[in-house]
Amino acid sequence: MRVPVRWVLWDVKDTLLKVRRSVGEQYCSEAARAGLKLPAAQVETAFRQSYRQQSRLFPNYGRAQGMDSQVWWTGLVRGTFAQCGVDDPALLDRLANNLYHNFCGPENWEVFPDSNNTLKFCTALGLKQGVVSNFDKRLEGILRGCGLLTHFSFLLTSEEAEVAKPDPSIFTQALVRCGVQASSVVHVGDHYVNDYLTSRSLGIRGYLLDRQDCHGHLDVPPQHRLQSLNDLPARLQQDTD
Repeated sequence: MRVPVRWVLWDVKDTLLKVRRSVGEQYCSEAARAGLKLPAAQVETAFRQSYRQQSRLFPNYGRAQGMDSQVWWTGLVRGTFAQCGVDDPALLDRLANNLYHNFCGPENWEVFPDSNNTLKFCTALGLKQGVVSNFDKRLEGILRGCGLLTHFSFLLTSEEAEVAKPDPSIFTQALVRCGVQASSVVHVGDHYVNDYLTSRSLGIRGYLLDRQDCHGHLDVPPQHRLQSLNDLPARLQQDTD
């Protein structure tokens, strides 16, 4: 007999919400307020290069090196604008500080249309919900501002856990908080490795969200795929009956 579902765990970015505009556009807007005129495409390219370098040198917000996320993002923003020719240290620090706080609230984030109703449905089914996300300490404020925080019994970010997906230990920490066996837990996320494979490796019932129907992974059976979060309630009702 199959164990009934008791918990649903969620990834956040690109699962429940997304950035409202491209990083290049948002960084350019902040630069414009400081009197700088930079092409969004150039800033976007510089950001991606800086992000890759920062992630390689200091993975997971530099937690293993004693950094926190604000210090990590400050280094990334400084590196981004330095590549675009900005060399004033005080200006770089001001841009980094402003952008860090710009992303603390809901202004730069957009909730997917199917998120809130699906979260409400899970609660109506009597399921508890939590978050397991490669995110920093700003997540609670973002979810509060977006009107989603009350759905969750706990938030576990990679900054807090000091380990990031696809390391399975972040899910192990989440299971301790759930207080039930892995087979009673569902996880929903948009990343094949970080969310689907890693959760399934621990016996969690992982679902892969594929909004654009672009994941070509043949090892993910149709019953484990979601093209919309609206597909989840029927799957959960089957699992909880």
